[in-house]
Amino acid sequence: MNKPTRTALAVLSFALGAFGTTAAIAAYPDKPIKIVIGFPAGGPLDQHARLLTDKLQAVLGQPLIVDYKPGAGGSVGADAVAKSPADGYTLMLANTGVAVINGALYSKLPYNTQRDFVPIARTAMQPLALLVTPKLPVQNLKQFIDYAKARPGQVNYGSAGNGGISHLVPEMFKTATGIFMVHIPYRGSAPAFTDLMGGQVQFMAESIPQAANYHKQGKVRALAVTSRERNPALPDVPTVIESGVKGFEVVGFYGFLAPKDTPKDVVAKLSEAFKQVLTSPEVRDRMVSQGADPAYLGSEDFARFLATEAPRWDKAVKASGARMD
Repeated sequence: MNKPTRTALAVLSFALGAFGTTAAIAAYPDKPIKIVIGFPAGGPLDQHARLLTDKLQAVLGQPLIVDYKPGAGGSVGADAVAKSPADGYTLMLANTGVAVINGALYSKLPYNTQRDFVPIARTAMQPLALLVTPKLPVQNLKQFIDYAKARPGQVNYGSAGNGGISHLVPEMFKTATGIFMVHIPYRGSAPAFTDLMGGQVQFMAESIPQAANYHKQGKVRALAVTSRERNPALPDVPTVIESGVKGFEVVGFYGFLAPKDTPKDVVAKLSEAFKQVLTSPEVRDRMVSQGADPAYLGSEDFARFLATEAPRWDKAVKASGARMD
């Protein structure tokens, strides 16, 4: 075979290969997509996933299957996704803990968010409410800060467990205000709420839906919300910033990640699908009722967001002294 013929065949082979890759991406998705959640069924992440999957199926033309891989604060599921084929058919729904807290909490974490994943889309932000027992003689956040400062070490705060967001947000609040409270970890938020209502602990930071429900019943008192703007579920409750703690804005988030090296065109198609779904008034209303605020970020913006969030949560973990090894 002469040289011109070999060259022509090489060019043809390259062209066919490129066409095949382009065609494969254009056809994506052509089978069901799996969404891995690193926690048991029935929790907040599960609710968030199921809120989006029906609409996503209509946009993408394929079913989305939720796969639960609980363990180690979501690390088991994250590790499984990191090791999955980078073809866009296995995604992870991550919360703040999985995406940015675990890296500081576990010394032997089997994955690294920025190294092992490509962000697809941030889908929601989740503010918290700062709560006190009604037995406490305070009506607003300033009064509580003054009360706690006058009683260093005598005020306890409950959380759903060591190293979680309900543990770290009060630690951030302590740093921002100079108060000293004692952490009482529980196995989940339910027993912590029970003791808050009974006065065994005096303070909690918890997600909005349950907090708003108990506040309206008079079982707890919501003093402030941690977002920059007031929350529709607690319209009369000011933000922490409004209450005099400058710059205090701390919210959790939900977002979708894929294994690193997932093709850029696939990432873009998925990201656009999430953007389209989040414009639905029905989805947005239901999301707010679940205590989350629709807050879409595309792939590149979500990557920048993660890069800025990781250091602040790392600092909070170190200040708390929490370890999960």
